[in-house]
Amino acid sequence: MKLVDVGPVTCSGEADTSSMADRPAKRAAPTAEAGGSGSGQPDAIVPMTVPAAAAAPQMAKREKEQENVLAKVRALGVLLTNTPDIEMTLAQLNLPYECREVVDKDADAVIDEIEASLLRVAVSIMQEQGFEYEVPSRTKTNQVYVPELDRIVLKDMAGKRQFANTQTCRKSATTTRILGLVHQLCIKRIHVTKRDLFYTDVKLFEDQTQSDSTLDDLACMLGCTRTSLHVVGSEKGVVVGRLIFFEDGDAIDCTRMGVGGKAIPPNIEKVTGMQSDALFILLVEKDAAFMRMAEDRFYNTHPCIIITAKGQPDVATRLFLRKLRTTLRIPVLALVDSDPYGLQILSVYMKGSQNMSYDSSNLTTPDIKWLGVRPSDLDRFNIPQQCRLPMTEGDIKIGKKLLEEEWIKSNPDWVNELEIMLRTKEKAEIQALSSFGFQYLTKEYLPKKLAAGDWC
Repeated sequence: MKLVDVGPVTCSGEADTSSMADRPAKRAAPTAEAGGSGSGQPDAIVPMTVPAAAAAPQMAKREKEQENVLAKVRALGVLLTNTPDIEMTLAQLNLPYECREVVDKDADAVIDEIEASLLRVAVSIMQEQGFEYEVPSRTKTNQVYVPELDRIVLKDMAGKRQFANTQTCRKSATTTRILGLVHQLCIKRIHVTKRDLFYTDVKLFEDQTQSDSTLDDLACMLGCTRTSLHVVGSEKGVVVGRLIFFEDGDAIDCTRMGVGGKAIPPNIEKVTGMQSDALFILLVEKDAAFMRMAEDRFYNTHPCIIITAKGQPDVATRLFLRKLRTTLRIPVLALVDSDPYGLQILSVYMKGSQNMSYDSSNLTTPDIKWLGVRPSDLDRFNIPQQCRLPMTEGDIKIGKKLLEEEWIKSNPDWVNELEIMLRTKEKAEIQALSSFGFQYLTKEYLPKKLAAGDWC
């Protein structure tokens, strides 16, 4: 609240309008006898102020401007609220090929699946036939984009993982080892990280990518989500803004989490009671942009929830975003770099990843709007040439592959943006906006984009 200085006030309560020339240049220093400080220095003259009512018109103007900025976002939220969520399933589509999807299972159900699998192995060994596992294939050729579901799904094609085969011997051994470890976790009802799992047998696994990949294979094989196996990733994503939720019974207020935000918990099933007055969710690719918005308290002037996974999204952040979207029923707007990798990251949130296509129904948030930074923004906002980077051959190759994706082709605006990128062969990071000032992102760019409803 700004107080307006009107100078000295007369005894009648009206401001003294005499000119500066009529006033003495300096008040004489009071003496000790006169009741002054006796220090020889004049007492401080405190300018009197009028009530805050004088600043009310300015506040009203700012509030009106704020409402204008958020009008398009409100309209998008109303449209979303009035549109019922119709979740189609693979069974309803009657596709010409079989697909495989997983569901959340409790610990007892996972234990039953593991014991049934190991029983088949034991019987096969007793019959002197060796043993093998039938593991679903998660290769790119076994994945397909289904327009009706607007996400990637895994076709039901599996391969044999035989212990007697030199090519698959190690994989069958790691599969057996991890089955035993997950069985222990489910019995004890405890969770461990993927890193913990790797260090249980470093010589067998050799590299964490091996144990991580086998873990995904097991989830697919047992028909359950990876979190059902009681193995989680380390904390990576963070959230800040207009959100309150409970984590294992503890209340979390995300407006009181400072600049760093609240780490998204790896056990999303322990997150309950989400409450918010936010108008939208702002999904941010980079940690630097997240910090800028958190420090500027962007969510106070533009009621929102801000999330980042600091690059490639982890499972917990994807699950958390989907839970936010389905619980609060508010739109999700994305802010990523203007390059093919930024669009790839956005596609993982929206359509799913190749590694976990078997769980795309639980991990994807299909209706995300691309707010920025888009290739067309580079000229529209006059991004300086020194802040634009030339695309590498790898960038161009990825951009052309993205143009061939069915989900890209279904959105003409996205096709247009990619064509601009490939034609100009220029890319830019979110931080390029800092060339106009470190707060340009929160004070100018985002408000203008929101006011114009400039998303696609």
